[in-house]
Amino acid sequence: MIPAKFDYVRPSSVEEAVSALQQAGEDAKILAGGQSLLPVLRLRMAAPSTVIDLGGIPELKRIGEDDQYVMVGAMATHHEVMRNDLIKQHVELISQATETVADPQVRHRGTLGGALAHADPAGDLGAAALALDAEFVILGSGGTRLVPAAEFFQDYFTTAIGEGEILTMIRFPKYTGWKTHYEKFNRVAQAWSMVAVAVALKVDGGSISEARIGLTNMGNVPIRATGVERALVGQAAGPDVAKAAAEHATEGTSAPSDADAAADYREHLAKVLTGRAVLAAAG
Repeated sequence: MIPAKFDYVRPSSVEEAVSALQQAGEDAKILAGGQSLLPVLRLRMAAPSTVIDLGGIPELKRIGEDDQYVMVGAMATHHEVMRNDLIKQHVELISQATETVADPQVRHRGTLGGALAHADPAGDLGAAALALDAEFVILGSGGTRLVPAAEFFQDYFTTAIGEGEILTMIRFPKYTGWKTHYEKFNRVAQAWSMVAVAVALKVDGGSISEARIGLTNMGNVPIRATGVERALVGQAAGPDVAKAAAEHATEGTSAPSDADAAADYREHLAKVLTGRAVLAAAG
């Protein structure tokens, strides 16, 4: 199908983008890669008055670091995130999760910021960002504000990005030397996660001293498996410990039932995948 008519704006700076968004009003849509937006437009499930393309803003594509953080511009593509040496060294979990996103064509066009702002519960990057305590830099007419991942994802396809605001950057604390793994279960015909688990472990002398675990598609938003984290800390990483800790994976979750899986099957998957992910991360 052909999309409904809309105005197209391609700003060259974030200030221009915010100004264009304010002028266009609530009917405007942000194009940040377009791998979710364009199909919706073609099906006329959305008919924005204006589409604002962020692809012409170089500063939104930068990846850098300081002493504490790796900073990833919201318009960095999945392909760039996967291959970036800073990300592999300090926040490898993001690289691992990104490798599972869709297919090479989508990964060359889709962006980290676009995927996170879309906030699909079955998307792979939200759980990894939550597990790593990422921070989201959001710009609007009132200036810049910093939102932690625990507050960024608010509901189904809903985030803390307000009207007239743009996600400009994601900051990840450095987890240099941590052991990580992203374990995903999906139907062969498509890449959306039925359930997935993001794991980051700090292992000292064979014992787990810190654990961070995020769950994909076990509720309306990504969920931290804090019960599993508590059960792992202070334990040696072995099959029995991983299995026992994984029994806590469904605590605080609200697994959906849909055409792909019933809620009780997702709960079973969450426990199995958590155990596998912990063992894989620990090596």
